[in-house]
Amino acid sequence: MIQPSTSFKDNLQQLPSVDGVQRIELIDGNGAVVATIENQPGKQGSLAVYRYLEQSFDRLDETAAKHGLAVFAEHTADARNRPGAHPNVDRLLEIAAGGSPLQIEVVAVNR
Repeated sequence: MIQPSTSFKDNLQQLPSVDGVQRIELIDGNGAVVATIENQPGKQGSLAVYRYLEQSFDRLDETAAKHGLAVFAEHTADARNRPGAHPNVDRLLEIAAGGSPLQIEVVAVNR
């Protein structure tokens, strides 16, 4: 696992590539897909964080969410000040505060 710094840009450079990932699906305890993160501009940073969390933890629980918030660095503080501005960070804040854990499913690009 990485030791997150206070810079999201620096943390992002330490994460695995998202090449070959089409999207990530977040699945609740009932097996329903509750959110997706597509591999597209503006979402690739979140995609990389969630992929890293999937590789580092069994599920997206409180421990994984807190680590993810550290990786998001300055975006975490911004999300706390502006709820809704960073939905992928908001989700981690909710889980870190005791929300229900989720499974992370990586969907590969069809080639």
